[in-house]
Amino acid sequence: MTDTTTPLHGLLSGEPSVVTAGVGLFADALRAQAAQVTEVDWRPPMDGTEADLARVMADPRREEANRTAVSRLMAAGAELVDVRPASEALGMEKGVFFHAGPPITWDRASGPLKGALIGGMLFEGLADSPEEAEKHLASGDVTLDPCHHHHAVGPMAGVVSPSMWMFELRDPVHGGRAWCSLNEGLGKVLRYGAYGPEVIERLQWMANVLGPLLQKAVRAHGPVDIKAIIAQMLQMGDEGHNRNRAGTLMFLRDILPSLITADAPSSDIAEAVRFMGANDHFFLNLDMPACKLATDAARDVPGSTMVVTMARNGTDFGIQVSGTGDEWFTGPANTPEGLFLGSYGPEDANPDIGDSAITETAGIGGFAMAAAPAIVRFVGGDVPLALRATRSMYEITLDEHPSFQVPILEFRGTPSGIDVTKVVRTGILPQINTGMAGAVAGTGQVGAGLVTPPEQCFPAALAALAKAVPDTV
Repeated sequence: MTDTTTPLHGLLSGEPSVVTAGVGLFADALRAQAAQVTEVDWRPPMDGTEADLARVMADPRREEANRTAVSRLMAAGAELVDVRPASEALGMEKGVFFHAGPPITWDRASGPLKGALIGGMLFEGLADSPEEAEKHLASGDVTLDPCHHHHAVGPMAGVVSPSMWMFELRDPVHGGRAWCSLNEGLGKVLRYGAYGPEVIERLQWMANVLGPLLQKAVRAHGPVDIKAIIAQMLQMGDEGHNRNRAGTLMFLRDILPSLITADAPSSDIAEAVRFMGANDHFFLNLDMPACKLATDAARDVPGSTMVVTMARNGTDFGIQVSGTGDEWFTGPANTPEGLFLGSYGPEDANPDIGDSAITETAGIGGFAMAAAPAIVRFVGGDVPLALRATRSMYEITLDEHPSFQVPILEFRGTPSGIDVTKVVRTGILPQINTGMAGAVAGTGQVGAGLVTPPEQCFPAALAALAKAVPDTV
């Protein structure tokens, strides 16, 4: 029987062990006195969110809705089934351009988005010079619309025009389809806002040679299981956003027999193989639509607080949430911090841009950095940072992906299903690793780094979720 006469039930009779929360000053003072201290990483909810948070957390639909949404995300498959021009695959007509991120107009477009649109005009033959292209774009002669509004995704500026060829992926579980353009490589390329003659020539070769060759190869091969390649590449040191070396080579291995037997000149086949094999990022444009299929499968679940889109247009960062339909919640895009190419520096970088954050939305990319510690040599930081990044994302997600696993964490599934309520409650923002485009149109890539969304996206989404809670709550 406990001796209740002992002062404080014996609390002070042994060595103290203290649990602290909040600022670290108290914990530091205790450690200085040789006390055993366990710090709890707790912080108050984001300012002004208390009422909305209480209402959403009390929504009786929330837990089951989130289980439904995240289970759909993780169950989704992804097969490459075709390669087609955007005019055919997406019904695009001359004068229509899709772009990355939430909706935006020419007058608010960033430098790299303007550069990519100028390049798209030149590529489509809608202008004879950059100046003429810019004049047409500024006059409103063309139609701009987000890729996401058409079940498509585009890296960086994400510009898609009718003559560009697209990967077409199918989800055999839920029946969805998603599209993405072919990857141009790094440096001075359209998606980073460059539009010089070499950029247009490369796009023309991709439209006239690479796209048709890949179409023949994919149709001869049959569906290519992209989800299986993603699962394997995470075991081989890729994270699926800024490191895709293993994924690219595995895809090339799968498609090569059908490619080399295609009815085409051997010189064209050799150049296509060389181009893909020398471009470590080629697979990015396959894992992005694979992730789009997964997040699309989780859309439109009433009461779900799971994020299904994170996207940036170089000016705004936007998110969409399963329980709020197609509504965008936006804030000013942050500028990545990381490593720069050549003589470029922070002053040359544009704010965050691209649909490639769909990888993090689905649970890879920055969320899987622990699977690819070598990524820090490209985006900055160190190996402990990569490990911390993945571990911290478990704090704001709903589940662990059964197919995408991290070997260094004892094959723990990647953190998947960003929960708006967890982001608001903890203040922990999703970690994204990304390339950096030059702020001035025509520059191209200037580096790569790490970035997070603007905080205000999540309280805005929470407020919309709160309004959607039934009045009976």
